[in-house]
Amino acid sequence: MTKYILWFYMIFVTGMILSFLGLYFLYTDFSLFFEWEIISLNSCCVEMILLLDWMSLIFMSSVLFISSMVIYYSESYMESDINKFRFLILVLLFILSMMFMIISPNLISILLGWDGLGLVSYCLVIYFQNYKSYNAGMLTVLTNRIGDVFILLSIGVTLNNGSWSFLYYNYYYENYNYFIYIMIVTAAFTKSAQIPFSSWLPAAMAAPTPVSALVHSSTLVTAGVYLLIRYYYLLSQFNTDLFLLLSMLTMFMSGLGANFEYDLKKIIALSTLSQLGLMMSIMFMGYPYIAFFHLVTHAFFKALLFLCAGLIIHCMNDSQDIRHMGGLINCLPYTSMNFFISNLSLCGLPFLSGFYSKDMALEYMTMNYYNLMIYLLFYLSVGLTVSYTMRLCYYCMIDYSGLLSFNMFHESVFMMRSMIFLVFMGICNGSMLSWLLFNNLDLLFFTIECKLMPLFFILIGGYIGYEMSFVELFDEILGLKNNFFITFMGSMWFMPSFSTYMIYSKSLYLSNMYFDSMDLGWGEYVMSNSMIMYSIMMSKLNLFYQNNSIKLFFCSFIIISIMLMII
Repeated sequence: MTKYILWFYMIFVTGMILSFLGLYFLYTDFSLFFEWEIISLNSCCVEMILLLDWMSLIFMSSVLFISSMVIYYSESYMESDINKFRFLILVLLFILSMMFMIISPNLISILLGWDGLGLVSYCLVIYFQNYKSYNAGMLTVLTNRIGDVFILLSIGVTLNNGSWSFLYYNYYYENYNYFIYIMIVTAAFTKSAQIPFSSWLPAAMAAPTPVSALVHSSTLVTAGVYLLIRYYYLLSQFNTDLFLLLSMLTMFMSGLGANFEYDLKKIIALSTLSQLGLMMSIMFMGYPYIAFFHLVTHAFFKALLFLCAGLIIHCMNDSQDIRHMGGLINCLPYTSMNFFISNLSLCGLPFLSGFYSKDMALEYMTMNYYNLMIYLLFYLSVGLTVSYTMRLCYYCMIDYSGLLSFNMFHESVFMMRSMIFLVFMGICNGSMLSWLLFNNLDLLFFTIECKLMPLFFILIGGYIGYEMSFVELFDEILGLKNNFFITFMGSMWFMPSFSTYMIYSKSLYLSNMYFDSMDLGWGEYVMSNSMIMYSIMMSKLNLFYQNNSIKLFFCSFIIISIMLMII
């Protein structure tokens, strides 16, 4: 038995135990709170606290289930890799960091998991050592550092409360609570890649595909959403309309961008970004439990989608371009079936798991007192999700592009087995969790038009995606004739350029000037350097004067004569 299989069994069994415990805690409304005081100074304690309630246990079991399937899948995916043991250790460290993050109600222990996620994700993104991976890794880790800094600052601000555990406060409306609110939301925005920090998420696709499945389903990107769910009582004290707008725009922008993308993994990454925008926006509307519900259901079918994509890329001789694919339904029937199920669940097709959480989010949004812009953006984003999904399915599965000579069909047994559990959860998980989490539902009354609106947008989006799969280079509207429009939409509204070129092009020059003037000592810079520069300037003037130019002598004679006359 290899190390991968051994860890698969250990993590899967732990996940089963935690899921049953979570259901028991949910049924009995029971919570466990472990506290270990490390150091106490002037009534301010540094403590290690573990909180086990139904939410943390169900989320942990979801993370462990997906992680176990990813590790089982990696046994085959990484079999020819020379550093496969190092890869396993990094994945286990990643899971451990996420566990810390989930069970900590304390900002200091949250920072352990939060920073661990950022650091290990950097190591995994640069796993394939080339320039593209290094650039993506630096973009990922530096963007996430912003979030780490804001968590550190909020630790400093919460020192005023005498404790770092957010369970102890009633959050009275005081000035510094506003700072905590801004810092926590900004930290969550960086980790969950909302506008303006969105550009790192598609760049992180440079990591191996099993890691992408883990990162984009249940661990790194969902840490921000989970943090906000835990801090919901603080959020509810303030006006969150600006953040609601930003998360809605993230959802819309990523859905639009995915329709112009040709890289298979980047399309799925942008779909993750779109779903994160949905979770964040429903969260800022005031429904944290629906956000958590969508978080857990989304994790399973998104992990399945990435595992299918990894197998397709393997079979396409490591090509990720969807224009090289086509007719895969004939060659990879089992993978294609799983790919379709996860895609349809992502679209919100009735009675798959994505439908329950997405439909509930849409219904509560419709019943809220928000304006027409929010309403339209929400529904358009749902339509765009279906659009890029249908386009992807047509490109990969249905049509035949004539490039099948690139293929080497080999569906590994390990890869196929790892998908079975995820398919089951992708179909049934939404239904099960909706019965468990929402046993006393609100009664919502809709007109028939409002009730059928999601289904209408799904059908419209599916048709647009079908049409988008036939778009060619020289089409009038969507071809290369409208270069600016396509570049703008396909490059996430120029956000990668802003977050890379715009920052380092001028900042290096400024930091050099700062280093010269401040770090090297401004006294040295002003006094010693100025005397040297003055001497050099005078000597240059003297040299110039001694060139024996008659014109120069004549001019100087006139100037001196005028000065003497004035005196």
